[in-house]
Amino acid sequence: MNFQEEIEWPDEVEVMVDQLEGEMAERGLSREERALMDVYETVPILESEDCLHEFWQSPIDHQRIIKSFDLIGATGVVDALNASRWCGTRSEDRNDYTETESDYLATIEEELPSAMEELVDLVLEFIEDELG
Repeated sequence: MNFQEEIEWPDEVEVMVDQLEGEMAERGLSREERALMDVYETVPILESEDCLHEFWQSPIDHQRIIKSFDLIGATGVVDALNASRWCGTRSEDRNDYTETESDYLATIEEELPSAMEELVDLVLEFIEDELG
């Protein structure tokens, strides 16, 4: 999975993330703040070559992250993550997929770039509505 270009977060998002990273140890994060951090930290995984496979093989709280994308309104990303949930039961080697599984995963991943395109706007709106 190769995206045409990686997401470039606007300064407003970068400043908010830096602020939250500084406050995390002191006070913990609200659910909304955690959602922003989850999305911000997960995007590089979804932009990687192994994309959804790598997401499901990563030692992260998958369910919380899916809920975080849902909370900011990124339903296209949520749909792709939920549709690829079966990857979490596979071995770490993507080459172990059957041809049918590989084709199905490729089909899911084809939908991801358009879902990711709207992320910046969704995150900015989320910051304004929930964290601003």
